[in-house]
Amino acid sequence: MEVTAADDLPTLVIPLLKGVLYQENDAALWNVLLKLQARLRDYVAVLGLVLVLDEAEGYAFLRSPTDSEEESTTPLPRLIARRPLSFPVSLLLALLRKKLAEFDAGGGETRLILSRDEIAELIRVFLPAGSNETRLIDQVDTQINRIIELGFIRRLRGQEQIYEVRRILKAFVDAQWLSDLASRLAEYRARLAGTTEDE
Repeated sequence: MEVTAADDLPTLVIPLLKGVLYQENDAALWNVLLKLQARLRDYVAVLGLVLVLDEAEGYAFLRSPTDSEEESTTPLPRLIARRPLSFPVSLLLALLRKKLAEFDAGGGETRLILSRDEIAELIRVFLPAGSNETRLIDQVDTQINRIIELGFIRRLRGQEQIYEVRRILKAFVDAQWLSDLASRLAEYRARLAGTTEDE
C-alpha cells in the first residue's frame, strides 16, 4: 500500500485496526507511522484507543486504554475486545516470554527460533511423570495453533514444525509480569498437578 505523509490518517489507521503493524512487513507504511505518530495518537484517542509503538522491536498496534489511562469521566465502550486465554495457552505464553528474555540476555541472534519439540519440552517440565506423550503432542499443537492465531509466534515458510517467537510478546507479557514469573510458574505447576489428579 502506497502511503505518503500527506494522506489522510485513516489510510494508516485501517491496517492498525486489523492487527499488528510490523516494520519488516511494510517499511514504507512504518516510516509514515513514525512521521505521523503524534497525530495518529490524537486521532485514535477519539475512538477510545491507545497507540502502542515500539521502534526498537519494530511493531505497533492499537489497544483499549487501561483504567489509569482513562481520562474521560464516562469511559467509552471497548472497541477492541479482550479475549480470555485458557490456562495451557497462558502457561505456554509465559514460558515463551521467559525463553525470549533468556535469549535476549545471551545476545547474538535477533530471532528466537524453536521447534515443536523444543516448545513441548518447555511444557513437559510442568506435567506429572507418566503423562501420555501422544496426548502431550496433541495439546502442544492445539496451543501452538492458538498462539499463532494471536500473533505471538509464526511458522517459518516451508518448515511446518519450526516457529519464530515474535517480539510483540514482550508488550503483552511485560518485565513486571516476568519478574513475578517464578511464583506464577510454581502456581501453574501446582494447578497442572491438581488438574491431572482430578482427571
